[in-house]
Amino acid sequence: MTMPATVADWLSPDRAALLVYDMQIGIARQVKGADETIHRIAKIVAVARSAGMRIAFCRHLSLPKPWMGLFATRMAMAWQCTDDPEKVKPWFLRDSEAVQIVPELRPQEGDFVFDKLGMSAFEGTPLQLAMRDAGLSALAICGIAMEIGIEPTCRHAADLGIVPILIEDACGHGDVEAGRRSVESLRFMGDTIVTNSGAFLAAMSRPA
Repeated sequence: MTMPATVADWLSPDRAALLVYDMQIGIARQVKGADETIHRIAKIVAVARSAGMRIAFCRHLSLPKPWMGLFATRMAMAWQCTDDPEKVKPWFLRDSEAVQIVPELRPQEGDFVFDKLGMSAFEGTPLQLAMRDAGLSALAICGIAMEIGIEPTCRHAADLGIVPILIEDACGHGDVEAGRRSVESLRFMGDTIVTNSGAFLAAMSRPA
């Protein structure tokens, strides 16, 4: 076994894929600073694509109202700041504008786009199967939101034996302090490699 020695080694396209997490119209418009995050991710996606790295996009869905049980309704009440279950509305119904990836990051034919109901991009999705089948052992992650779904995805990846690589400055957050705590927690655990967009771009641009 040869252990990768650097972030660039881990980011080799034959070892790692790139996950763009929940960069949807309905989510980006809720997050302050989303335009800058989109700009950075667009550069990351472009250089990853040029380097031959596999790219995946996940999208968060809401269940239709008749399918919303106690858990889904309770979560929607919390997010929509209401104590009345009857006032809850599914924000991210399939094929709605809110679910679509922002135009600046529109997926291409060779990209893997999948939907999820949970916060981890691995829970109830084909992501793990697709990575295993392609022989990939690491996942670079960027998107929105750090404290909501990216931290759980990093932790879930680690539990599956997949090395998460967090591109910290290409991750948006709904709450600055909560986002900071998430990154600090991942650093403390040590199973996530924390890097930045500059290092990612440099790794993708180096000669094979």
